[in-house]
Amino acid sequence: MDIQWSRVVRTIVIHKSLNRKILVMGGDRELVMLSALIALVLGVGGMTIPSGLAGLTFWTISLFIFQKMAKEDQQMFQIWLRHRKQQDYYPARSTPWGR
Repeated sequence: MDIQWSRVVRTIVIHKSLNRKILVMGGDRELVMLSALIALVLGVGGMTIPSGLAGLTFWTISLFIFQKMAKEDQQMFQIWLRHRKQQDYYPARSTPWGR
């Protein structure tokens, strides 16, 4: 009896929407929303046209930067946060309790 291996081996489709990061306006969700909040506070807080233009300019530039970051790597912000948490110096010891 001849077994056709194309019928035995199963392939499972993994949809991109299940393992991609959620982006808002092409940038990381948390960063875009935080920059929009800062721009809103900056623009409305001053109650003048120059402060509104400053808020709009800040948000436009930050959105452009966040879109570039997300296009390069969608998890770049989380990688940067993890990098900031790591120690600057690791002493040459086998264990943390070694002398």
